[in-house]
Amino acid sequence: MSVLFIGNSYTYANDLPNMTRQLAESAGKQLTVGSKTNGGYTFQNHTNDPLTWAAMHQQNWDVVVLQAQSQEPSFPDDQVDTGTVPFAKQLADSVAAINPCSNVMYYMTWGRENGDPQWAPISTFAGMNDRLYNAYMRMADTTESMVAAVGATWKYVRDNYPAIQLYVADGSHPSVAGSYLVACTFYTSLFQAPVTGATYTAGLDPQTVLQLQNAADLVILDSLDHFKLHPIDEPVQAHFTATNNNPDVQFTNTSIREDQVNWEFGDGNTSALENPNHIYAGNGTYIVTLVASNGCASDTISQEVIVQVNALDELAEAGIIFREFNDRFEVQTTTKPIYYEIYSLEGKFIISDKILTYDLQVIMKNQKNGIILLKNEHEIFLRKPFIKS
Repeated sequence: MSVLFIGNSYTYANDLPNMTRQLAESAGKQLTVGSKTNGGYTFQNHTNDPLTWAAMHQQNWDVVVLQAQSQEPSFPDDQVDTGTVPFAKQLADSVAAINPCSNVMYYMTWGRENGDPQWAPISTFAGMNDRLYNAYMRMADTTESMVAAVGATWKYVRDNYPAIQLYVADGSHPSVAGSYLVACTFYTSLFQAPVTGATYTAGLDPQTVLQLQNAADLVILDSLDHFKLHPIDEPVQAHFTATNNNPDVQFTNTSIREDQVNWEFGDGNTSALENPNHIYAGNGTYIVTLVASNGCASDTISQEVIVQVNALDELAEAGIIFREFNDRFEVQTTTKPIYYEIYSLEGKFIISDKILTYDLQVIMKNQKNGIILLKNEHEIFLRKPFIKS
């Protein structure tokens, strides 16, 4: 696995990239690392630096790690929205454009030992750490990227092993123990495997090593989905949701890092639309399959959809008589007035009218196909596609 670290002094302190490499190798993993780090650099600084772009183009990195300046994601939301997130997105989008097989992983940093006094919400460790956590998760959501949640493991160690000094004297940068915790967090995030048992110690005592390794395992491995962590060789992740309106189902693609989708609806029909709406001709259980892909990889996911349209006996229980012919429908209600509505198969409204009690309503099929709804103010009794032969 190859990893490029883009960041600043929180990355180059104690040579974090090589510490991570040595930790991985001691656990039997092969890791090649590179870095582009400048003290105090923000995401905007990196987007404007030709050397950052040169590092990204240096080889086909499996993972590009992005670390913001240590304070910027904790600032007020409007400042982060304009001064941080757009440049985080620009960098992440560029990684994918350079190599669609690459993955982006944000390096979530930690609150300062006693917070940052320049703004009340971040004037404590807890307040600053929470804002950093939320900002990095938001950036990951925005850019469909993974997160190495160092801020979360850092808090765990502070809460459970307060004797371990994670900071140097400035109360901001990591001590050797702090950087070792970061390396452990990257190991569990990159490999999605326990780091406990790795023999590289960075000169720390065995008890501290074990405690830091355990912290990374406990915090990260229980929350892989939450931190959007997936196998590095699977950059595309297929996901979708289905909203069932019986008999039409709205499918929404929520895949990660794809640029092409192909749907199979389980009834012989297919689509290449991003978010298709599909109308099923009859009741049943259908297995819907989505294949999401880009120029590098593909992923497949299947989901069961159950379609149940009101049967004629259920309509009769509601006091509705419904008959379908080749060119028309005949509808009669024996209890209270109802309405009919006609839509195209694409969902475009065509016509509607009221059906009075005991009136026999003849509804002509004036188009080749569509959907008919029978409803009142409170419920839909029938939603049925039709095809005029």
